[in-house]
Amino acid sequence: METVRGSLLMVLAMAAFALEDMFIKSATRSLPVGQVLILFGLGGMVIFMILARAQGQRLLHPAICTRPLLLRSVSEVIGRLGFTLAIALTPLSSASAILQATPLVVAAGAVAFFNEKVGWRRWVAIAVGFCGVLMILRPGLNGFEPASMFAVIGTLGFAGRDLATRAAPQSMSNHQLGIYGFAMLVVAGGVALGWTGGASWPSLQLWGQLAAATVIGVIAYNALTGAMRHGEISVVAPFRYVRLIFAMVLGVLVFGEQPDTLTLLGSAVIIGSGLFTVLRERQSK
Repeated sequence: METVRGSLLMVLAMAAFALEDMFIKSATRSLPVGQVLILFGLGGMVIFMILARAQGQRLLHPAICTRPLLLRSVSEVIGRLGFTLAIALTPLSSASAILQATPLVVAAGAVAFFNEKVGWRRWVAIAVGFCGVLMILRPGLNGFEPASMFAVIGTLGFAGRDLATRAAPQSMSNHQLGIYGFAMLVVAGGVALGWTGGASWPSLQLWGQLAAATVIGVIAYNALTGAMRHGEISVVAPFRYVRLIFAMVLGVLVFGEQPDTLTLLGSAVIIGSGLFTVLRERQSK
């Protein structure tokens, strides 16, 4: 039941993250990526602080300086900065497709750090999934977009964050983890804005987009943190793939994107490899 609960939370998180990405991509059309991350991070941090205090939780947990939390913070900065740049500079559908390799990285990391058992068939599935990523990236071909590498960087960062979340002390609530996670967005945004500059006062419409992204992002973040703390990582993580469905639909309807054949085939390969890992897990029980 814990694994089922984690899987359902993951589906909720991915649907919310797709909506969050849509609002952030819209905002980055008019504002620098760094400024969007700072405002988004501040809003989410304040909401999680209010939620934590409402439940009588301290804002500064003693474990904040432990190794898992420090690794989680660094991974959050890398993941958020990389992926936000990806959705700002490349189509939402392709960036989200590359992000679907995250559970493959997480599954491999679960073996290294949590001693979860993965048979040779699932290792093959992981390798096939990475081939799907290469189909989308298409390095060396005319359709290669260098900016797509930001999505790869984001994928590695998010995988590290998810693994570190698993190792975080159970005494830390999702709200406390949310505070520190969104605080890292401010750090990531500060790094980006310091490099690019160009901050300006948002219009009313942009404030609305940022507010929507923040509220939905809090829901997504809370659900994701809960998902990674329930059940086996190698089973729960592949449910990240539903994010691609939501992202592609939003990309087509909102931004008029038209994913090409290689992107669709690569996405299918990644999703297929993830579903295979779930099937193998069920058969092994």
